[in-house]
Amino acid sequence: MNDHSPRKLIIAIDGPAGAGKSTIAFRLARKLGYVNLESGAMYRALALKAIDNDLSLDDEAALVKLAEDSRIQLEPTVGGNRTLLDGHDVSARIRERDVTEAASRVSVHPKVREWMVARQQEMGAGGGVVMEGRDIGTKVFPDADLKIFLDADPVVREQRRMEQQKIKGEVAANLAADLRERDRRDRERATSPLVAAQDAVVIDSTSMSEDEVLARVEDLARQKLESK
Repeated sequence: MNDHSPRKLIIAIDGPAGAGKSTIAFRLARKLGYVNLESGAMYRALALKAIDNDLSLDDEAALVKLAEDSRIQLEPTVGGNRTLLDGHDVSARIRERDVTEAASRVSVHPKVREWMVARQQEMGAGGGVVMEGRDIGTKVFPDADLKIFLDADPVVREQRRMEQQKIKGEVAANLAADLRERDRRDRERATSPLVAAQDAVVIDSTSMSEDEVLARVEDLARQKLESK
C-alpha cells in the first residue's frame, strides 16, 4: 500500500545567544506538530555533568568520555522540552548561569561537537523536527529543508535576555559581558563556527515582535510544505 502522507520537514534555526531561537523553535514546532530539538540543552546537560564530576572544562578527551557514558534525552511537553540527564530531570538546573558559562566552554571542543552532532542527526533523521542551535544548518543538517538564521542587534539581545531572566544592576552587566564572550567564542571557534548557511533565510528580529518572527518563519515552512 502506498503511503500518501507528506514527508515532514527538517527545519534548522541558527543564531547567536539571545536572538530568540528557543522560543521561535518551540512555538513553530507546536504549530506544525513537530518535535523541538534544542541542541543547546544537550551541551548544557553535558556541562552540568562535568561540573558535578569536578571535571576540567578544558580536557577534551575526558569530556568526550563523559559524553559517551551519559544518557541525554529531550522529552517534549506542552510547556517545552524536559531535559533528562541519566534519567534525572535537569531542565531548571541547566539554565543557571554557571552551567550556561560551562556549556559555552564545553562546546568549543571539536570531538565533543562531533559526538553531539552524531546524536542530533540520529534524533532528527526521520524529519518532523525543528532543531535550533548554532551550527544546525551548516553542520548537523546541511541538507535541511528549511534553514533560518535568526539574528538581532547585540544590545537588543542583551536587553531581551535580561528581561527574560528578570535581572538588573551589576548582575545584568555581568550577563551582558557573558553574552558578548559567548558570541566571540561561537563565531571564532575553529570547528563549526557560528555563521549563516549560504542557503539560509536571514531574519533580523531587532525591530520585530516575537509573533512577527513566528509568522515569518511559519510562512516559510508552509511554502516548503506546499512545494513538496
